[in-house]
Amino acid sequence: MTKLLHVNSSPRGESSKSLAIAQAFNDAYQARHSELKVDAWNLYQEPLPNYATNAAAAKMAAFGHKKMTPEQEMEWARCEIVYDRFVEADEYLFNVPMWNHGVPYLLKQWIDIITQPGWVFGFHPEQGYQGLVKGKRAFVIYTSGVYQAGGRPGFGADFHAEFFNDWLRFIGITNVTDLYYAGYDLLSPEQAAVAYKATQARAQELASFW
Repeated sequence: MTKLLHVNSSPRGESSKSLAIAQAFNDAYQARHSELKVDAWNLYQEPLPNYATNAAAAKMAAFGHKKMTPEQEMEWARCEIVYDRFVEADEYLFNVPMWNHGVPYLLKQWIDIITQPGWVFGFHPEQGYQGLVKGKRAFVIYTSGVYQAGGRPGFGADFHAEFFNDWLRFIGITNVTDLYYAGYDLLSPEQAAVAYKATQARAQELASFW
């Protein structure tokens, strides 16, 4: 049985375009794969561990192969639960709205929790970082209200898709399909409606051969 992990990083519920586009893909994909198991992870409804002093110290202890304190071990175990849920999936679906030219803060927190040495990456003194999440693939929905690729400088910059795609590559996921709905909402409501409908249709189309 194939397991798809859908990580929703938008808090806007039914008002979220990124979530609606992801759901269009998800529905079409599930229709083709009756055996598919979907784990829906809403980052705004399932609290994440507070990655603070003890967790950061635990990471450095793991990275340096040193013994952790009991407090550090407890925080590390909480992070490991998040990692286990992530790595148990075979495929990934992410909906990622742009926030202040970057990704939503809870998505960044989630990334920082699971991006640990020995979990999703290794390090070699001569070869550098090596991704450990192999043989998996991801479908990513990116949305923004103003920013468009190739747009004028005054309309924003992309520390959003560039960051997230780089993170996927960093951990070893190189089979990535992404879909953009970008730059219409605040500039042209009429054009936005047309583009939104077309992007949902494209998501369904991509699901038919993904």
